[in-house]
Amino acid sequence: MRFKLTYTILAGAVGLAGMLAGCNSDFLDVTATDRISDDAIVSDSSLFEDYVINRYMGVRLQDKEAEGTPPGFGRGFEYALWATLTDEAIYNNDDNTWVIQRGLLAPENTGIAGTLWSRSYRSIRECNYALEQMAEVEMTQSRKDLLTAELKFIRAYRYHDLVRNYGSVVLMGDKVYNLGDDLTDDALFQKSSIADGINYIVAQLDEAAAGLPASNSSSWALGRATKGAALALKSRILLYAASPLYNAGSWQTAADAAKAVMNMGYSLHPDYQSLFLTSSSSEIIFERLYVIGARHVCLEISNGPNGYGGWAGNTPLQNLVDAYEVKVDDDTAEPFDWDNTTHATAPYENRDPRFYASILYNGAEYRGRNVETFTPGGQDSKDGKDNWNASKTGYYLRKFIDDDLPINNPWDVAGIQPWIYLRYAEILLNYAEAQNEAVGPDASVYEAINAIRERADMPELPAGLSQSEMRDAIRRERQVELAFEEHRFYDVRRWMIAMETENEPAYGINITKSGNTLTYERKVALDGRKFEQKHYWLPIPRAEIQSSGNKLEQSPNY
Repeated sequence: MRFKLTYTILAGAVGLAGMLAGCNSDFLDVTATDRISDDAIVSDSSLFEDYVINRYMGVRLQDKEAEGTPPGFGRGFEYALWATLTDEAIYNNDDNTWVIQRGLLAPENTGIAGTLWSRSYRSIRECNYALEQMAEVEMTQSRKDLLTAELKFIRAYRYHDLVRNYGSVVLMGDKVYNLGDDLTDDALFQKSSIADGINYIVAQLDEAAAGLPASNSSSWALGRATKGAALALKSRILLYAASPLYNAGSWQTAADAAKAVMNMGYSLHPDYQSLFLTSSSSEIIFERLYVIGARHVCLEISNGPNGYGGWAGNTPLQNLVDAYEVKVDDDTAEPFDWDNTTHATAPYENRDPRFYASILYNGAEYRGRNVETFTPGGQDSKDGKDNWNASKTGYYLRKFIDDDLPINNPWDVAGIQPWIYLRYAEILLNYAEAQNEAVGPDASVYEAINAIRERADMPELPAGLSQSEMRDAIRRERQVELAFEEHRFYDVRRWMIAMETENEPAYGINITKSGNTLTYERKVALDGRKFEQKHYWLPIPRAEIQSSGNKLEQSPNY
């Protein structure tokens, strides 16, 4: 039997069942009928493995979160993507995102970013519980070794989410805390250094990689961790560690970690747009899979233009649109520039093909007609039908959207695209950045970046770039290649350029049509955008601080 990460989660209290062990009151000494007991999990090897599989998912903690199936790692396919907290997009109807875009983030008001702390630590405890019970389960040692490696990967992924959002975090080790335990020990709430957190994650991933299969073969489960997934996540966290915000590692170590994944046989998918609609590709290293009956948010209606019956949802910003280069010819590309008359009068011509694969713009061919965001009269503007769903930016999301899935009445058929956590293009970008910082723009840096650009049908980078020029090129490449995939939020922070990028206005476009002439003018799509120094890390929700008896230290400056 082959499992996919689309199974029904076990009763929500399974992971917490052991916590009741410390309670001696007679009235609690009853057999629960709404959950699976600890004894049942440990005594049934199949049920125990199901418990492990379900650790790839977490509990729903917030409204409009996890429609269809419980949330996985990060935010994934929710109504508001993580991209709406960056200069990539805004969420058209807010959904607790504008508070972050406007710099109002606080321990008492964390918006959609408020679930990371509690969900991560709950998952870590659940992994610790399974690791503690492993010895009692009747199964072959080889199977135990596989599940142990898998749990260490999941636990490391949760810590990676904690460290990249909060910096210094509490390392729980293997301890499983129960309600009857003494929870007054200050050490329980003592944060580690960022370096210690990263070292712990790396050590866990090394141990996981040693016990995980090289690939998802027929004897393993689709969508579950592999050696490549563990080493790819290690590459990411070591890249972060070497970055200015963390200052807790070396660029050469990060380059070596990426190179180890590059030597594993992954390759780029031939077509950028179709990559995000397929669950089987040589580029995908770790993904979450969905099927009918266990789906995610239906992207087509949630993000589609109002003229098609869509709800706009995650609307791209002009800030991102302007990052896509203009192809001058087969050998040359140049940055888009509003001061360039040729660019400004035809802003959507000859752009990087990844623009067309990622963003719906005025004039784009889509589902039998051209998108119309112009005014007056554009079908997908505020003059169109369902105008309350018209994009505030003048753009709509194209990436991840499947034209074979309906916009209207999608509930029983849509929401089945895979969410890709780790893919080979990220590894190439990790390598190029780390190698450039370690030794400068050598041939291997060019080779990694140009492989990605060649797949996108973009010219190679010009020869002779300085280290600084290559740094800028790599950052732009990450911005457009990885758009909407939960990288930009962390990239601008780790590079410590967020005071610049996140204080730029959230721009959109006004397109005015007069006869056959279109006039383009940038506008502010969401006012009040603001980023402060303290926002480099998320605040720990106030409730978590209070639950610790105020022993848990808040993130700096909150």
